[in-house]
Amino acid sequence: MHLSPIVSVDWLAKHLGDPDLRVVDATWYMPAENRPGLAEFQAGHIPGAVFFDIDQIADRSSDLPHMLPPPDDFAREAAALGLHPDDRIVVYDGHGIFSAPRVWWTLRVMGFTQVAVLDGGLKAWRAAGHAVETGDPAPRPSQSEARLQSHLVRDLGQVRDALEAPDIQVLDARPAGRFSGAAPEPRPGLRGGHMPGACNLPWSAVVGPEGTLRSPDDLRAAFAAAGIDLQRPIITTCGSGVSAAVLTLALARLGLDEVPIYDGSWSEWGGRPDTPIVTGP
Repeated sequence: MHLSPIVSVDWLAKHLGDPDLRVVDATWYMPAENRPGLAEFQAGHIPGAVFFDIDQIADRSSDLPHMLPPPDDFAREAAALGLHPDDRIVVYDGHGIFSAPRVWWTLRVMGFTQVAVLDGGLKAWRAAGHAVETGDPAPRPSQSEARLQSHLVRDLGQVRDALEAPDIQVLDARPAGRFSGAAPEPRPGLRGGHMPGACNLPWSAVVGPEGTLRSPDDLRAAFAAAGIDLQRPIITTCGSGVSAAVLTLALARLGLDEVPIYDGSWSEWGGRPDTPIVTGP
């Protein structure tokens, strides 16, 4: 059975014991919050889950935060977590929906095709009265591999070209204040503002107050209000490639399941002296 991009708590509770199902905790917080995701995993997680650290399973040679790792490195890390491309994998986080879509996207980039995000995350799991485990992750290592799906990723040069192309839309998931340059960036050394021609839809606009993804009708209205034509190509971006994945997940719910992410995002674009930036709405 093929997984949809989003699965419910009820679905996961029903299938938790399936032999081909793996559960991944992807809880991550902004650096300024000083909340390590692993500590929260140890304090309580969905039974059988393993912990995916997006800062560790990353390209360690890059000075940009949590960039995609090389495929061979990813395959090694996935094997250590007991993840195989043939598995069905459900990813969740402690927020509801925030960092889990980044890992959902990463797995898909590496050729894992049966991946979903748990709607509402750990909060919804607890609210439904389901049990949690405590303690360290205890994965059973497996054989794994990675098959890079490069069409799901964009780099700096491709985004430069996209901004010049009349049919491609670049959609920024940062809050409006950061997009306009009125609010400072959370990472030091980055200029404020946005890419010329980019549209803005803060990631929080597609997530409801309970931490669940909004309905398809609400999502269509949100994208339309941001000036996005769902019939034209889209690239999502954000501060460091995390919240952009929330928009990519929302688009997948609408049937656009191959929307790429600019991996370097504003951490790269806003940190360079040779990239054009505009301020204001």
